[in-house]
Amino acid sequence: MLALLLALGSGAPAQAQYDSIVLSGIRRGAYPGAVLVIGRKDRILYSRGYGHLTWSARSPADRPDSTLFDLASLTKAVATTTAAMILVDRGRLALDTPVVSYLPEFHGPGTSGITVRMLLTHTSGLRGDLPMPELKALPDAAALLKAVLAEAPRTPPGSRVVYSDLNFVLLGEIIRRVSGEPLDQFVGREVLAPLGLSETRYRPSPRLASRTAPTGLWHGHPVAGVVNDPTAAKAGGVSGNAGLFSTGDDLARFAQFLLRGGTRADGTALVAPGTLHLFTTRSPQADVGPDHRALGWQAVPTDEKVSSAGTLFGPRSFGHTGWTGTSLWVDPDRDLFVILLTNRAFAPRSRTPFTVLKEVRGHLADAAARASDRTR
Repeated sequence: MLALLLALGSGAPAQAQYDSIVLSGIRRGAYPGAVLVIGRKDRILYSRGYGHLTWSARSPADRPDSTLFDLASLTKAVATTTAAMILVDRGRLALDTPVVSYLPEFHGPGTSGITVRMLLTHTSGLRGDLPMPELKALPDAAALLKAVLAEAPRTPPGSRVVYSDLNFVLLGEIIRRVSGEPLDQFVGREVLAPLGLSETRYRPSPRLASRTAPTGLWHGHPVAGVVNDPTAAKAGGVSGNAGLFSTGDDLARFAQFLLRGGTRADGTALVAPGTLHLFTTRSPQADVGPDHRALGWQAVPTDEKVSSAGTLFGPRSFGHTGWTGTSLWVDPDRDLFVILLTNRAFAPRSRTPFTVLKEVRGHLADAAARASDRTR
């Protein structure tokens, strides 16, 4: 696919650098294909697909406009956090209200002090996830929710950041109860439709499998369109922690919504600018360790030897990543976003695909920041 380069004054050198960085990840065996989109609030600077859905050159090429990727934990930020932000903006959800006020069954030892804000900043003290043997033993989504509601904090709430899928399973259930409709329906009506994210969805139809990046193998055949995350899979494909599928173009529209301060493309507000600023600003309550957090988003500096945000993104930057190989980082001071979607979970040929991917992400963020600084 031809690259789209619209607004970088030093376009050719920047284009060559982006291509070299992304292609290096394919050559090193971290992922078979990728989509890169870089832009500002009002325009796309660079958009390109690389490689293929699988390692076979006969499989479809990756395309920013049509290749669907399993977003994995990027779902937390794009769907669940945005849904919570909308409910907070409308006065229907309060950040410092105890979770038990919304979920009365969540009343185990030590849970009374856990607030909605703590779920969003991963400071609840809950463990990261249910161990796989426990998860496999649960028969269905109802049993999963019951098990999560029975959890108790492993560390004192508010004392440290422990990244936890359980936090967002609970947030998804809070959104369901406060809104009065299933999480996917609320997200579809209140987030995806207003922002024009027509390709973004939970549980994609089997007819879309031919343009969905696979994330696993079953008896030697690629598995595409089935959520990779085991917790979201147990929940039936719709969960607060994972389950969303999207394209590079759709995520670019979402990133532009963030950079516009909460407005739709037509200029009307989806949320108030102050609410969006609150959610995307590094939270003082989460400054209890090296992994810094905004509300539902990761902040900088990140607790990584090689940061997915690179070394040059500004102090107000925020972003999120997904285990399957997806990422979105936003630098509001530069009016800049960088989206990289890969399916590194699919049959990597590298011994260290995650390390390679983190290097690619960081190098892309730095390259985009330098190109942005040269043209502003």
